[in-house]
Amino acid sequence: MKIHREGTNILIMLFLVLVAINAPVWLFMPPYVIPAVFTSISAVVYIFVFNFFRCPKRHYRGTRKDMVVSSVDGKVVAIEKVFEPEYLKSEAIMLSVFMSPLNVHANWYPVDGKVEYVRHHRGRFLSAYLPKASTENERSTIGMVTESGHRITARQIAGAMARRIVTYSRKGHTATIDGHLGFIKFGSRVDLYLPTDAEILVDIKQIVKGGVTPVARLKTSAE
Repeated sequence: MKIHREGTNILIMLFLVLVAINAPVWLFMPPYVIPAVFTSISAVVYIFVFNFFRCPKRHYRGTRKDMVVSSVDGKVVAIEKVFEPEYLKSEAIMLSVFMSPLNVHANWYPVDGKVEYVRHHRGRFLSAYLPKASTENERSTIGMVTESGHRITARQIAGAMARRIVTYSRKGHTATIDGHLGFIKFGSRVDLYLPTDAEILVDIKQIVKGGVTPVARLKTSAE
């Protein structure tokens, strides 16, 4: 399993810290029981963090034209019509996926196309489940135009635990479903804003996988 580049330094530092904590415990405390407990707890902590930064290589094998694919692993928590004022500046269908600390936290592009807009906003760290997290929390907005001319928005949102959003996207970058647009550390959510006539392919509470699960189909001009 590949480790995401965002986790390499963290895992190295965590390993050194855990060794520094465990070494004197084994050297100076009564043998076996207490040191074994310390080491077991340290192993669980390290495996948890290691699991968080895993980064599976994925290749979308379905039809790409006019298809929107989930940007992240997690659970669909909202599908509703809202006004998106930042990039689309129009009504849109908001499709939100919440990531738990156990999910893969790499963020994939939802469509093939081109990045037209990127902006980071400072904000609060409310629970990512709350509706107002979309507008009040720390967040990054990425606006894209598909190869068919559809404009959609992806918004990375920090949560109560997630204190750092990493966005790789830059204006002018090529967006591809197999490519990473960013990473959110320690749980949060990503909102996709789609045209109001998009056909939604998932339901509330459905589990989706980033770069794998189709979540919507965009209408062609003929339709």
